[in-house]
Amino acid sequence: MESSTQLVILAGLVIGLTYGAVGLLSGFCLMSSMRGFLAEGDGRLVRTYALAIAVAIAASQFLAASGMVDLGKSIYLQQSFSAPVLFLGGLLFGYGMVLSNGCGSRALVLLGRGNLRSFVVVIVLAIAAQMTLKGLIAAARITLVQASQTTVKANSLPSVLATLGLTELPARALATAAIVFALILFAFAHPGFRRSPGQIAAGILVGLLVAGGWYVTGYLGADDFNPVPVTSLTFIAPIADALQYAMLSTGLTLNFGIATVAGVFAGSLVTALATGRFKLEGYSSPRHMLRSGTGAALMGIGGVMAFGCSIGQGLTGVSTLGLGSFVAVAGILLGTAAGLRGRLRVQPLAVA
Repeated sequence: MESSTQLVILAGLVIGLTYGAVGLLSGFCLMSSMRGFLAEGDGRLVRTYALAIAVAIAASQFLAASGMVDLGKSIYLQQSFSAPVLFLGGLLFGYGMVLSNGCGSRALVLLGRGNLRSFVVVIVLAIAAQMTLKGLIAAARITLVQASQTTVKANSLPSVLATLGLTELPARALATAAIVFALILFAFAHPGFRRSPGQIAAGILVGLLVAGGWYVTGYLGADDFNPVPVTSLTFIAPIADALQYAMLSTGLTLNFGIATVAGVFAGSLVTALATGRFKLEGYSSPRHMLRSGTGAALMGIGGVMAFGCSIGQGLTGVSTLGLGSFVAVAGILLGTAAGLRGRLRVQPLAVA
């Protein structure tokens, strides 16, 4: 294995370890954030998420503007994409996230804490994602994409501004500044969030981890003879790849995503043991297991269709300012909101 590839894998492991620890200590999760914001009236966690997005955008766009990382090589800035499939995938993922009580990354964190329900979520999500990527559902997904995709000249907010006459750097700076300012204003307008240094630190750290992933794969991994895909934190395809690697490691190779998945689990496990938070938990009823597994399947299918999850699109994709990412995130938010409120609300399970 080439030295640059080894460095990328090691860095992915470190990023995953850090995310696992931060995720366990802070409760970082989009579903929990929206539940608190929409249903419980506690807006601190959603502010943490907003701050993480702001930091991820600012740091990632700085790397791109300085020429250190070419975000255009990522999957989020393609010239052709299917907005309907991205949105539908986001809807499925968001609703599935409510059914399973957390996204894929949160399931990895909770699994490290001893939550055996999350083991089922991770396995079912991985199988459903692999089926949608390469298996029985792949043909239908590809057909939908081919029937609805469009080719655009402007595939990001900076490129949209460039069509209005701005040059590249001013367009990037204006788009970045406007979104980052709005997100930071939203985050720190909440008094409870301003009094929560742990949540502030979590938002900053997660945002920097996204930029760190771009730096590792886009700069340290930029080997002309053995390049690695330019990517950052995302969990749908990597969880599927990690399960496949665990079963069929002979002939397969480690990559940044698999190392990150392993790191998140290990980081959460070590942190849980060190802080006394480790506790074995299971399902309360067969119905509970069925609901959780159904949500995991929806997340696996929807996450592949949407090109990412609440982290892969909600943070990493949005950090590129790609238009497709905003479409996917809109679907995720709407699907999550539908599961938390309204006629399609997921009802609480009765305690057995």
